[in-house]
Amino acid sequence: MTKLRFLILFYFLALGAQAQELNFTVIINSDRSQFQNTDIFNQMKTNFEQFLNGRSWTDDEFRPEERIKGNLLITINEVPQIGFYNATVQVQVVRPIYGTNYESLIFNYVDRNWSFEYLDSQPLEFNRFTFLNNISSLLAYYAHIALGIDYDTFENQGGNPYFEVANDIVNNAQQSGRPGWVQSQSDRRSRYWLINDIYVSTIYGSIREAYYLYHRQGMDLIQIDPEAAYKNILEAIRLVAQANKLQPNGIFTITFVDAKSDEIAEVLKSAPFDIRDEAVKLLLEVDPNNARKYNELLRS
Repeated sequence: MTKLRFLILFYFLALGAQAQELNFTVIINSDRSQFQNTDIFNQMKTNFEQFLNGRSWTDDEFRPEERIKGNLLITINEVPQIGFYNATVQVQVVRPIYGTNYESLIFNYVDRNWSFEYLDSQPLEFNRFTFLNNISSLLAYYAHIALGIDYDTFENQGGNPYFEVANDIVNNAQQSGRPGWVQSQSDRRSRYWLINDIYVSTIYGSIREAYYLYHRQGMDLIQIDPEAAYKNILEAIRLVAQANKLQPNGIFTITFVDAKSDEIAEVLKSAPFDIRDEAVKLLLEVDPNNARKYNELLRS
């Protein structure tokens, strides 16, 4: 009997040791909608966080401190009728930098076109091969985008298994006809085009390589070998510029600079002038909206 109790205890301890991969915070802002029932938004927050953080998305083992941190910032724009919501979603994912307490923003994306139905304490399920509803599909989609981007920063093309699932989610969700899932030339900033550019298209493969070079061979080496790190960061910027020449202003290019522009402008302040000079020339081609920020690098 004692042995049986020990085995049961060991089993549950083993389950607890297999920590889930994500550690996301969901923030819901309903001010714009002027909807008075705030309890429903508290339920949403709890339910959405449990969906993201309470399950295993991969076969890998994650210690609690290794879980991928992120934010899901949901702005409820309109409640056209009870149970129906129109919202904007900002997804942010961070990654720790080796040997430091610094967390690098690796993904920063705004999804402006999400409509969904939600009832009190609605259970959320996910099936990779079936569209169940517009909540679980969107949450699972961004869970796999977060995993894919994070894995890409540690291994070149390491995110493929997770981007494949995200692509399956888009293919299944197209039957719903909901905005964001379908191919539309008039809306290139959508879930469809994001995964298309990341995973399906060959044009932006160099940006995925840039994620690995910039983080694993760049930022992670800053404290150990700054000379090599700066060279690899510059090469990552070259790769992004290369993709931008093939197809300017693609959503994956925009997503990269949205996440990295502030960091690049800060990190390269300590780089040799020749690296800063070339980096600025490339960045001005890729991200002219932040020209003032990048030009400051030539004055430091």
